[in-house]
Amino acid sequence: MKLIVCLGNPGESYARNRHNIGFRVGEVLCQKYHFEKGAKKHHSAVFEGVIGTQKCVLLFPQTFMNVSGSAVQSAFQFYKLPLSHILVVYDDFDIPFGTLRFKEKGSAGTHNGMKDTVLKLGSTDFPRLRIGIGPKPPHGDTADFVLSNFTKEEESKLPDMCNEASLKIYEWSSQ
Repeated sequence: MKLIVCLGNPGESYARNRHNIGFRVGEVLCQKYHFEKGAKKHHSAVFEGVIGTQKCVLLFPQTFMNVSGSAVQSAFQFYKLPLSHILVVYDDFDIPFGTLRFKEKGSAGTHNGMKDTVLKLGSTDFPRLRIGIGPKPPHGDTADFVLSNFTKEEESKLPDMCNEASLKIYEWSSQ
């Protein structure tokens, strides 16, 4: 089994924010692979399904972004998976809009949700898919930027971005 953690903030007011691109990729996965909603647990909305031939659980933490680690830690302890079977999908303003970067492991960088996840898991040795939402304006506030909505032009490109991300996740889950 594989666990795919889609990071974002809960609530309709955050749904279209840059910070919620992880949730949006998760929504595409749910539709594309017909995931079924399970019980709310691990401080998360949980969906179960199959990608290719691999059973997968999608986790949408319902904590706020900066404390996402508690949801990931709860699921990790429950499912008893190796860290290599946990993929975290999240936004990154340090890479250009639309760029996808998959890494097997690495630091949390500047992302507070990932910092909390790394802290709670006690390791950086788990895969992640970073989705570029940047660049952040040089003189703007980081929180204001990540909590802002995408522009109309960016929004028009999101379906292709999310689909491309879903293909990367398919490749990962098939390993």
